[in-house]
Amino acid sequence: MVENPERTHPAIQELYTVTGMKRTTEKNLMVFSGRAHPGLSEEVASLLGTGLVPQSAYEFANSEIYIRYEESVRGCDAFVIQSHTAPINEWIMEHLIMVDALKRASAKRITVVMPFYGYARQDKKHRGREPISARLMADLFKTAGADRLITVDLHADQIQGFFDGPVDHLMALPILADYVREKYGDQRLAVVSPDAGRIKVAERWSARLGGAPLAFIHKTRNIDRPNETMANRVVGQVDGRICVLVDDMIDTGGTIVKAAEALMADGAAGVVIAATHAILSDPAVDRLKNSPAAEIIVTNTLPISDDRKFDKLTELSIAPLLARAIREVFEDGSVTSMFDGHA
Repeated sequence: MVENPERTHPAIQELYTVTGMKRTTEKNLMVFSGRAHPGLSEEVASLLGTGLVPQSAYEFANSEIYIRYEESVRGCDAFVIQSHTAPINEWIMEHLIMVDALKRASAKRITVVMPFYGYARQDKKHRGREPISARLMADLFKTAGADRLITVDLHADQIQGFFDGPVDHLMALPILADYVREKYGDQRLAVVSPDAGRIKVAERWSARLGGAPLAFIHKTRNIDRPNETMANRVVGQVDGRICVLVDDMIDTGGTIVKAAEALMADGAAGVVIAATHAILSDPAVDRLKNSPAAEIIVTNTLPISDDRKFDKLTELSIAPLLARAIREVFEDGSVTSMFDGHA
């Protein structure tokens, strides 16, 4: 075995003795928060047993963002949490600037924690002369200085390959499905995907709910009209069952509400909607309030203002999942083990 020259070279040993210098290998976990969703970051930091690093953050008169950390971050293992919510471009820019500040302040490793990955729906080209904005996002964070990404329920799995480094793709399914099982497990259930492309996710839901039968909605989409789909017909047996309609996000609510209406028209006994990301752009709240769904279950990956909360909405915390993933990364553990090998 080759000995470390720092320990054996006489000149180095003398320097350490005379100056009292110490060589430490102890890691230092530090959690940083953007201003998009501070409540989630505070909950994560509390679960980790640490506070958020204090910082100065403000805009200049022309809306440029300024960030400065109020304590040393040299050599730390930094986790930078920011939810990409509206106004999404502003918060993404702040996230990038936070990473750049850490890189220039000599943080040892920078992990970007984005509970919701902005621009994830632009993961491929449908037509010529279109961008692949999800790839651009990954490139921007790598250039800023990110070493690793942690995110929750990507719109498309292949986005993991866009980032040149480790990506921990967490799933909110256990949190959502366990809630559904506890509340509705004594009833006849069916798991429904809003389209054929998410049937694999529905299969995981089915396994978590004891083998509930699967169905999906056959739909069409006009690529010239974003946020609009047409629910055509239900494929699968849902008659007399409580249908758990699962998706990764609810934006304007048009797709998921049309799917719920199609299920009720096909004989479902009831509909429960479960989605990870509650974007809730207008007119989502009105659509969901007036939909046939008995309950809409979401997580707090994105902030939900009080004026967008309503009686049928149930919000579950994603903080324990994020905190555990951060702890596993910090301790060089296994994030995959959190999902019993199904990452």
